[in-house]
Amino acid sequence: MATEWTELQRVVFPQDGDPDVLPLYVDTDVWARFGGREVRVSDRAHIDDVLGRRSFRVAAGERASFAAYFNAFPASYWQHWTVVDRIRLRVSATGSGTLLVYRSTAQGVQQRVTTEALETGAEATVELPVTTFGDGGWYWFDVVAGRDDIVVSDAVWETDVAPVSRGTASIGITTMNKPDYCTRTLEAIADDADLDDLVSRVYVVDQGTSLVADEPEYPEVSARLGERLQLIQQANLGGSGGFARSMYETLEAGDAEYLILLDDDVTIEPESIARSIRFSRFAKKPVLVGGHMFDLLNRPVMHAFAETVDLSPFMWHAQPHDEVPHDFRFGNLRQTKWMHARMDADYNGWWFCLIPVAAIREVGLSLPAFIKWDDAEYCLRAGAHGFPTVTLPGAALWHVSWLDKDDSIDWQAYFHARNRFVAALLHSPFPDGGRITDDSFRWDVRHLLAMQYYPITLRHRALRDILRGPAHLQQELPTILGSLRAMAKEFPEKTVLHDGDIPATVEGKKVFPLPLDGKPAKGPRGIRLAIFTARMSLRQALTKPAARNVAAPQVELAKRDGSWFRLPYYDSALVSTADGTGKVRYTRDPARFRRMIRESRRLHRELRRRWPELSKQYRDALPEITSPAAWRKTFDGE
Repeated sequence: MATEWTELQRVVFPQDGDPDVLPLYVDTDVWARFGGREVRVSDRAHIDDVLGRRSFRVAAGERASFAAYFNAFPASYWQHWTVVDRIRLRVSATGSGTLLVYRSTAQGVQQRVTTEALETGAEATVELPVTTFGDGGWYWFDVVAGRDDIVVSDAVWETDVAPVSRGTASIGITTMNKPDYCTRTLEAIADDADLDDLVSRVYVVDQGTSLVADEPEYPEVSARLGERLQLIQQANLGGSGGFARSMYETLEAGDAEYLILLDDDVTIEPESIARSIRFSRFAKKPVLVGGHMFDLLNRPVMHAFAETVDLSPFMWHAQPHDEVPHDFRFGNLRQTKWMHARMDADYNGWWFCLIPVAAIREVGLSLPAFIKWDDAEYCLRAGAHGFPTVTLPGAALWHVSWLDKDDSIDWQAYFHARNRFVAALLHSPFPDGGRITDDSFRWDVRHLLAMQYYPITLRHRALRDILRGPAHLQQELPTILGSLRAMAKEFPEKTVLHDGDIPATVEGKKVFPLPLDGKPAKGPRGIRLAIFTARMSLRQALTKPAARNVAAPQVELAKRDGSWFRLPYYDSALVSTADGTGKVRYTRDPARFRRMIRESRRLHRELRRRWPELSKQYRDALPEITSPAAWRKTFDGE
């Protein structure tokens, strides 16, 4: 009986002719070691060498390496999480050349495995063990052309190990006024024939006023996806409400073993969807499989390799701390030693996350959080029930980065504060919440020193809502956003000023120079921080701002300079918005500072004092507020 080989990972190339993303698919450069570090000395591949989705040309006498994010094989993840203990690399080519296969260790040390000839009409196959990658390591291959060009026409990583499951996945996309992005994602899914047998349904949960159904391209893509596509319109319940709807519909349909959650403002690499499903099919036990996020506006840049939660202050972190964001233009896989170690994640963002339906049945649907922390809380909840999270290298998409957003000082400040505390009440192992209350109070102080009174108002509302108990989460989900936005009218700092409205400043512009590393300063630390905070808090609370600085802004600052450790020196300031469309005006208010700092102390003390009681309330209520029945009532507007 012939051996049955199952595809795990196709070698693919960019579809859109974008040279910026080529380093994610091919190691495009020749590197050499000078002065103890590797530097790029020449190019060896070009976007014109991409001849198709699965074919790549290597010029005569040249060498191309596929030691790249999307085309190397992350062996350590497959060894650790799946039943796969052996694979085969199969390469087809037109022309003659040489195939060189490499592996790496967890320390990023490169090792030659084997060398094979490549000839037209003959497949080169190399069988490889997946048994010595306990802490990390990848496989990849290089191709060296002979006297003439050689074209790699097809390459695949596959296994003859039987999968644990052969289930399909549904896809759930939550969208809010991003119909163009969403339609392009649907087109990418429809264009990839490999997904036809892997994806059983696609749910588009449209919560906006600019509808996907009104896009000119929608009728065609809808016809191509046919009965697999289901478009659902509902009130804006935030990301958590949209993703909960996809969870609910997947449970009701009962024909998928997995659900993949995708954000709307993304560009997807379709092969990533296939890889996440195949990885899940071979998993030793059901796992959540997440994808990495690249920057949609700076496409070679990855923002995190693994997401973790530090349980004491209960704050998320991108790992590895000092290495991300990572730009693949200046450090591809072979040059990036840390990327060879296997990194385990606590959670994965819901820009791209596969969830086993078995986990949804056991742990429930999304927390009714609207936005923020719903993904982290869900993965922590699933992990506590024995469903860990794996962020799989080679599975990724491009998403608009949060670096150009002001979400910590706009209406989202409420959700940042409330949902972080709710997640901690549900999952913190500390009887008093650990350091979260102290850390949250410090954030309040920083906002107040920066004259940012609107986000503090929302943060305090969030804490008061938490103290009311868990019932408010589902009850206020449909109305909370409008309420928060309405409160912004009371704060002049929330009015974005454009060119014709920007007043002249008293002292003029003051832009602080960037440090030598090109990164914004981080502010005082240690004893200097304590002295600075005490001195500036006294100034903010007890000194009256100069009348001329109230009448007109005292200074104009770039966004990077409008920080909590620079703004306190001024009575008022104009600060650029993160997206560069205008400026906002902050004005010091000593009476408001005193009132808000007192309220912040009171609320945080009460939260710490009542932590055991509140934790029990939220944990007891969790099964009910995340149940399909509770969500069904919210979907129906009851």
